[in-house]
Amino acid sequence: MTVPFLDLKAINLSQGAELEAAFQRVLNSGWYILGQEVANFEQRFAAYCGAAQGIGVANGLDAIMLVLKASGIGPGDEVIVPSNTFIATWLAVSQCGATPVPVEPVEATYNLDPARVAAAITPRTRAIVPVHLYGQPADMDPLLALAQQHGLLVLEDAAQAHGATYRGRRTGALGQAAAFSFYPGKNLGALGDAGGITTSDAALAERIRTYRNYGSQKKYHNLVQGFNSRLDEMQAAFLNVKLDALDAGNAQRRAIAARYTDLLAGSGLLLPHVPEWAEPVWHLYVVRHPQRDALAAKLAEQGIGTIVHYPIAPHMQQAYAELGFKEGDFPIAEAIHREVLSLPIGPHMTLAQADEVAAAVRAALAAL
Repeated sequence: MTVPFLDLKAINLSQGAELEAAFQRVLNSGWYILGQEVANFEQRFAAYCGAAQGIGVANGLDAIMLVLKASGIGPGDEVIVPSNTFIATWLAVSQCGATPVPVEPVEATYNLDPARVAAAITPRTRAIVPVHLYGQPADMDPLLALAQQHGLLVLEDAAQAHGATYRGRRTGALGQAAAFSFYPGKNLGALGDAGGITTSDAALAERIRTYRNYGSQKKYHNLVQGFNSRLDEMQAAFLNVKLDALDAGNAQRRAIAARYTDLLAGSGLLLPHVPEWAEPVWHLYVVRHPQRDALAAKLAEQGIGTIVHYPIAPHMQQAYAELGFKEGDFPIAEAIHREVLSLPIGPHMTLAQADEVAAAVRAALAAL
């Protein structure tokens, strides 16, 4: 590849010495589960987000599921989710026994439409899970107002939005709780699967900690039927190192995104729209084109790495055939999933590489 989509090796080697020191520190400690490294990261990341409590868990899907479970959500309950998102958001709801209720986004931002959310609320609705998709925060204030009116939980799916801000406030402290993924490709990524939860509700945090650890607060004393979903010491140590570089990495992503937006204006692509109240962290720079697959193929010929996030809307997946949705039920989501293409972006990239990508995109578009 002339420009890879994401160079994880380069990202991690830029802090290689610090990561190796963290590895040795954990190795020499003799303590590998729920120790001081996890406690340090939980405290530091919660403070970074502006929340009082942090809970490390195994992955981002578990983070969503554990908040819902600890909030008493289960069979017979409905949870509002975006119609356009990675399927993990839906799976977490299903794993609690609740029913995901998809709602279409504001097409300009790809995030939940508060007006459509209001229309979807029923007596069975227990929670709203806005996804800060592609690293741009959802419009939270009207969602929070709806939740207060109807007595609902608002759980941020912030898996792609580490450090993003909404009206000057960081994601992770906007709803009653927030779920994060630290999958290696995220803005704050571990060197394996990892996840976390932030909240300022101490009672909720205590219930989540119980659920993540076999339903136990004291070893061999199980209060509830819990799960094994714990952030391990090694990944926490790596995340403690990488948290120090998060803001700089996000700044470089913003610079790349600004360059793309400038160079691709008027190209025929539908470019990202950022409301004045949002400061994204550009986990992804997503464009749209009706000939998305042909465009991606031509870019690949020029050595430009792209990815489709995501090719199939959740309601069209076989996993959710039981809900009885059919093509055309959520046309905005279907069009988004049919047309989106993610261009290379990350802290590894230079502005010169962004220029190369933009030139390749324009050349590919001219050849379509």
